[in-house]
Amino acid sequence: METTTPLTSAERIHADHTTVKHLGHWTEATAFEIRARRSSVVLDLRSPGIDWQEPVTIRADLSGCVLKLLLPDDVTVDHWDLAWTGRGKVKDAYATPDGGKGARRLVLSGTAADGEIRLHRGGVAQLSAMCSRAYLRDLRRAHRDGDLPTVDDPARAAVR
Repeated sequence: METTTPLTSAERIHADHTTVKHLGHWTEATAFEIRARRSSVVLDLRSPGIDWQEPVTIRADLSGCVLKLLLPDDVTVDHWDLAWTGRGKVKDAYATPDGGKGARRLVLSGTAADGEIRLHRGGVAQLSAMCSRAYLRDLRRAHRDGDLPTVDDPARAAVR
């Protein structure tokens, strides 16, 4: 395990042999610390409340887990400072079309052992969010309130 100083005012996520999902508009933080072991972690970073003026940073300490990040389309991901041991990689099937010079920037650092980081953007991110219990609860709430669901598209909450 990495023993570095914690980020100041970072959103801390800990998962040990479990599944953790934070979907929709759940935070306005721009720094995250994730410690996960034999787990699955899903973070939705598409919220309009997240300020992308400065790079959003994620310091990860992963062991045998999957970290799935739901991102806006124009985010460039920098994972140069991410140290791998064993198997694993960053899976980014839909990287920015401008060759990594998107308007927004995400910096991944820390360690990862025998796991993977999946980056979902656009429609794939929306489908990932829709395949959750949180989306089902949001649909029920929206139907009851005569409103629209926001878990699948957090930007919809800002339009109201």
